[in-house]
Amino acid sequence: MKIDGKRVRLSRVTADDLDFICQLETNTDIWLFEEQVESDREQVRNKYLEQMNSTSQYDFVITNKVDGKANPVGLAQIWSCSEYRKSWELGFAIIPEFQGQGYGYDAVKQLLDFSFHHLRAHKVVGMCNSHNVKSMSLMERLGMRREGNFKEELLWNNQWVDQYFYSILDTEYIKKSKHI
Repeated sequence: MKIDGKRVRLSRVTADDLDFICQLETNTDIWLFEEQVESDREQVRNKYLEQMNSTSQYDFVITNKVDGKANPVGLAQIWSCSEYRKSWELGFAIIPEFQGQGYGYDAVKQLLDFSFHHLRAHKVVGMCNSHNVKSMSLMERLGMRREGNFKEELLWNNQWVDQYFYSILDTEYIKKSKHI
């Protein structure tokens, strides 16, 4: 499965992508705002192999389109939070040298389109560390609103920090998607 945006392509993770995924998932420079980063590449590999054909978890490699060549720049994910409520949660990560170039924005926009048009989601949520200004800004620019502030939810850098909860409904996204 491939989804093309203006600047990126989302391709469902395959066995051929596992070396890149393992490198990305174990890179602490990418996951600066996470509580824990997996260090065992074999565990990462096995996790992605298990969920590769899932219909409740979609993992995509983000590639940019430069000079006709597809270069992997990150990872975009969407997984079912509540099947009954048609609620899905998204996650994303861009390799540091490709951040700030619009790849994350385009990738998450495509992920939202996929969620609402293909998966028929009613609601998509995203969560982030309260210090992760880039993620907050990206979700807000895509029309997601901060619905909640989980006080001292994350143990990050040996201190308790808040986690923000963002969401957007299908009806909101359809109205806003024409302008984002």
